[in-house]
Amino acid sequence: MCLAVPMKIIEMQADGLAVAELSGSQTHVDLSLVNNVAIGDYVIVHAGFAIEKLNEEQAREQVALFAELAAVWRQGTPGALT
Repeated sequence: MCLAVPMKIIEMQADGLAVAELSGSQTHVDLSLVNNVAIGDYVIVHAGFAIEKLNEEQAREQVALFAELAAVWRQGTPGALT
């Protein structure tokens, strides 16, 4: 299963890549599918590609949802995310 996650751009690179971060985890992201991305912007990342640029409010909502899902997963709630 693949997941698209919201990540914040923390470093731009000359080769069309960027470094994106979520909860301390960093990864290289290909920016070729989105326009006008800068350091501090949030993007949806899927399979190593930024596929959509988010405004800060959208990003915060999605990051909060992922945090909530992770909390449920860690608690081992019967039937949740299995």
